[in-house]
Amino acid sequence: MSGTGRTDDGRGRLGSVLSNLAVAVGCVLFLGGFAWAAVVYRPYTVPTSSMSPTVNAGDRVLAERVDGDDVTRGDVVVFTDEVWGATPMVKRVVGVGGDTVACCDEAGRLTVDGKPIEEPYLRADGEAPSAGSPASGQEFTAKVPEGKLFLLGDERNGSLDSRVHLQDAGQGAVPRGAVQARVDAVVWPLNGMIGRPEAFAALPGGVSAAGPLALQAGAVAAGVLLILGGSAYGPLAARSARRRKRAEASTGGH
Repeated sequence: MSGTGRTDDGRGRLGSVLSNLAVAVGCVLFLGGFAWAAVVYRPYTVPTSSMSPTVNAGDRVLAERVDGDDVTRGDVVVFTDEVWGATPMVKRVVGVGGDTVACCDEAGRLTVDGKPIEEPYLRADGEAPSAGSPASGQEFTAKVPEGKLFLLGDERNGSLDSRVHLQDAGQGAVPRGAVQARVDAVVWPLNGMIGRPEAFAALPGGVSAAGPLALQAGAVAAGVLLILGGSAYGPLAARSARRRKRAEASTGGH
């Protein structure tokens, strides 16, 4: 090592320390982000097209592990209920205990306690259904019992959801305890986060807060950048040192 504080490969002492620190911090962020996500989220493969176009058959989704008591209107949830077949299913919560869910008003919209709900997610182009394309192919009214959830698929023409079970004791609703997770994002194909519908935000209780997936992804991305940046510093510094030595040798030869 020379007296200038530079290592043999051209890295300064401070630069070497900082590059090593960047790699170490990057590893912590990268591994920590993955570990955090593994604890909070579960991956699921959606079996049917009942939630199309929001989630299509065969899509891989990440769902946040939540208690059923934390679920609000508008959430897309994974649940299992014996009456529905005892297999994990994915549907959207449109009503909670005490709500009266009905369809359809004069504009073909779903209503909750008489308030019309705009549902742009029912169509791939983001437009809400018109009077000629109602939010449900069948008219219904259901009073949701306390402690239960009324669930519909976004593909209203083909979804076997709470409407099919309206004659059950709970008028098609499932217990909150049946919920296993709340879907936050479609990860394959990479369609991104599933937002909380604005229409439900105006109802009592509002909508649920977004999960920590974006923060976890940011930690992983930052970790990758720090690891790559820290790892690249050594080779770049060494190349710079070689160029400097060649320049010094060339100058000394004249």
